[in-house]
Amino acid sequence: MYWLVETEEQISYLINRGFKEAYIEIIPFSNNVHPALNDISLVYFRPSIERKGFMLCIDHSETLSIELTRVNELLQGIERLYVQDKKNALFYFPIKGLLDVDLISNPYIPEPTPTHTILSSRLKHRTDINRMIPVVKHYEVSETTYNAIKHTFDAPRPLHFDFYNNQATFAFFGIEVNGLKIDKNEFNKHFPETEEDFVYTQYNFKTLTTRPSNRFGGINFAALPHDSGVRKAFIPRNDLFVEIDISAYHPTLAASLVGYTFDHEDIHASFAEMYKVDYKKAKELTFKQLYGGVFEQYKELEFFKQVSVYIDNLWNNYTENGWIESPTSGYQFCEDKLDSMNPQKLFNYVLQNLETSTNVGILMQIHKLLRGKKTKIVLYTYDSFLFDLAKDEESILAEIKEIFKKFELNIKVAHGTSYDFTGN
Repeated sequence: MYWLVETEEQISYLINRGFKEAYIEIIPFSNNVHPALNDISLVYFRPSIERKGFMLCIDHSETLSIELTRVNELLQGIERLYVQDKKNALFYFPIKGLLDVDLISNPYIPEPTPTHTILSSRLKHRTDINRMIPVVKHYEVSETTYNAIKHTFDAPRPLHFDFYNNQATFAFFGIEVNGLKIDKNEFNKHFPETEEDFVYTQYNFKTLTTRPSNRFGGINFAALPHDSGVRKAFIPRNDLFVEIDISAYHPTLAASLVGYTFDHEDIHASFAEMYKVDYKKAKELTFKQLYGGVFEQYKELEFFKQVSVYIDNLWNNYTENGWIESPTSGYQFCEDKLDSMNPQKLFNYVLQNLETSTNVGILMQIHKLLRGKKTKIVLYTYDSFLFDLAKDEESILAEIKEIFKKFELNIKVAHGTSYDFTGN
């Protein structure tokens, strides 16, 4: 069969083959448009038993088109369907069983052909550039990519694969798909002008510690300043923004690792008593010591004594075995992949990973609770969760708070008519 698939007869033939394992690459209209606002031009489909791949033509300037529903039918029937960046693929094909090869080995970034480079430069303002690039050139790149990553399909999966493939992916996809409504007048003061009513986040948890970055379209959603007025650009689609912040998150996680219990529900109040200083100073002292090492005058405090023992044991396991396994996620920090490590730095990495894996658990429960509701979760930043609340669903806030309580976390709540809570 020819590699170009553009007729009903051809797609029917592939569906009836009953393939059990395959790899796909989704080629959207543009690689620079968020998948929530994008469409599919082509899908490269490579069954593992075939000696070549097939290019499924959905909307391209050179070809006939097959129905997207037929492509979906083909892919739904595959038992083991591999893809690079599962979270991105879910916007186009909501197939839960997708297997993210980027979680097995480092993401492969293909080299574009000269045709890709030239046309992308000449037609850089088009939002359907991939419809213009010749199909054969897309096919060339996809074949090269497949050959570069096919070895990962049979490679041993890391211990953390199931957690990130089946939980973290959906936790962050569930936020991205909701989008953030914008006040275009305010938005255009700070960012390139847009006619869209919503902007979309993009979380990347394939980082050194899996703590996700979150940026797209020139916006770093994880680092929006509080004092520039930029946050006024983000407004609720419903009635109100509600922000839930976790208090003393890393001290709480550290205490859970060592089995320590604080005297007060407000952890910083407990530290203020220990240090014999005021509340604000206590917060400053705690974070300096948690990330930079314990000060001499506080080494005998029980919390820091227990944390120091944990850090020593962690470091010993790391140096003796060449790796340590993070709690909850199973993520492994391996000596041969990390540079300039020391005991405190390794502990900080573990805290960041535990923070993310705990948040994944929280997010999965939030998504389940909000399924079918008007209220949405629209942003997450480390210890902060932003909800777009519909007032006729206000009672759901108590259930959301209960989720954080299950994880034994203390929270603070703010609300307003924009993301700039200082002005509300």
